Amino acid sequence: MQDTFIQAYPKLLQPSVAVAGLWLAHGDEPLLSQWLIDALRPHWRTQNYAIKRIELVSVKSWQEVLSELGSQSLFDDASALIVTGNHKPDKAVIAELERFAVDAQTGAHSHSLLWLTPKQDKRAQSSKWFAPFAQYGHVIDCNLYNEQQRQQLLQIQAQQFGLTLSQEAWQLLMSHTEHHLLSAYQTLWRLSYLFAPQLMSNSSSDSPSSHSKRNSANLDNNSSQPLTNVALDINDLQAALVSDAQFSVFDLSDAMLAGNSAQVAKIIFQLKATDEPTTLVLWSISKDMRQIMQLMDGQDPQALGIWRSKQGLYQQACRRHSKAQTAAWPALLYKCDQAIKGLVRQPAWELLLQAALELSGQRLFKTP
Repeated sequence: MQDTFIQAYPKLLQPSVAVAGLWLAHGDEPLLSQWLIDALRPHWRTQNYAIKRIELVSVKSWQEVLSELGSQSLFDDASALIVTGNHKPDKAVIAELERFAVDAQTGAHSHSLLWLTPKQDKRAQSSKWFAPFAQYGHVIDCNLYNEQQRQQLLQIQAQQFGLTLSQEAWQLLMSHTEHHLLSAYQTLWRLSYLFAPQLMSNSSSDSPSSHSKRNSANLDNNSSQPLTNVALDINDLQAALVSDAQFSVFDLSDAMLAGNSAQVAKIIFQLKATDEPTTLVLWSISKDMRQIMQLMDGQDPQALGIWRSKQGLYQQACRRHSKAQTAAWPALLYKCDQAIKGLVRQPAWELLLQAALELSGQRLFKTP
């Protein structure tokens, strides 16, 4: 079965989805791949799957994938493998994948395999390796082909954030973010933060009886959105975007995780100019650095308290760094703390800029 992302994504947000078998997601928009994982993950957990990741470093890595799918944990009902890399399976592995997919359809096992690849053209989709996924599994095209699809997906995300934008507000948002999916998504996240008190007020004002009646209608199994959405018109959005020049540490976090070094420097200079407490800036940087290191050690993002809306950004940040690079972070954070306390002569803001750029992927100095 083959679907576009806009066709498949709303279905995956439903309470019950059969996830066993083969899944292939191809595309050049990493945010869509992360949203797909976020949509599948609750179903895997509900069905007691052990979730693991495997990167294809060569064709031989497929043997590790097959071995993992053939193993059975004493504590989990099945395995869900997230496979990354563009190494195509050979003839023998293709046969095993086809057998795996057919067995999943007949109920012989409940394992799930999600392979994330770059965009595949028509020629690649007619190849033998593609056939088991197309004939017996699920193929999802994670590409956006027009503005309507982009806005449809963002409307779904806005709904999960508890926001409803007017048509004029949507036009302003898309223009302000230059029709960039990640920028628009980050703006929605900031809007949900700005309007959080109103969201909480709307939610708490519901009576217990109305809460239970509306819960099933307004919440899906993958979302913790408020019961009542906040409606924003163009005036609300304009007022919120005006504050974009008055950056906060939350904007700094988004820019660092997204790898936007130029924006990181701009925000740091603005925070310095407005006398933002250096301890608060260090807290933001150290929090993100610690969570990236913990994620790279295999810890679960939800267990770390990372919001679902930001998990995609954290995964992007993890892919930019190696463990050798992150091993130097604690020493850099300690030096920042010493500078803030006046224990070293180097200016604190200089070191904070170095740490923030390091997290974003821009190294000012080479490691000796």
